[in-house]
Amino acid sequence: MSESNITKKAIADGFKALMTKKSFEKITISDITNECGLNRQTFYYHFQDKYELLNWIFYKEIINELKENYTIDKWSDALLDMLIVLKKNARFYTNALNTSYSNEFREYLFSATAQLFEEILDRVTQGLILEANDKRFIAEFMSYGVSGSIIKWILSGMKESPEDIVARMKNLINDSKSVTISRYLRESIN
Repeated sequence: MSESNITKKAIADGFKALMTKKSFEKITISDITNECGLNRQTFYYHFQDKYELLNWIFYKEIINELKENYTIDKWSDALLDMLIVLKKNARFYTNALNTSYSNEFREYLFSATAQLFEEILDRVTQGLILEANDKRFIAEFMSYGVSGSIIKWILSGMKESPEDIVARMKNLINDSKSVTISRYLRESIN
């Protein structure tokens, strides 16, 4: 890990620790630098403001992991890993979703899952005619369901285990894939 990434991680860890005690809106840059033992100049060398820091954490811990560590056949494993990270850092992510800036996380999550569903649709509809607009609509529809379910799970206290959430989503998505394939097979025959 480069020195820059080590420093960013130290800043992020300090910020995450603060967010278990204070709301996002009440945390200042001075609070963050005091928590991690760095000066303000070091913070501003790496991040423009606390919003950029929050985005960096979302990307590094959630979105980047989801994008880099899944394959089409093992998407549910990547989703499980993501939910485990969310639950491990429950206070931080609950606080982050209760901020006025929570749309960033929601958009990141939606975008990543929509891309995943497009790739799944490409695979399950190989050889079938699926218009780009239809594929995008289906992927976005599924993404809203998955990301909305994850956000609701976070905001309701993460009572269910990550394994239970993933099992439910996996069953639903697998059933949806079967319905999608049979529908498009019927339409292409007629």
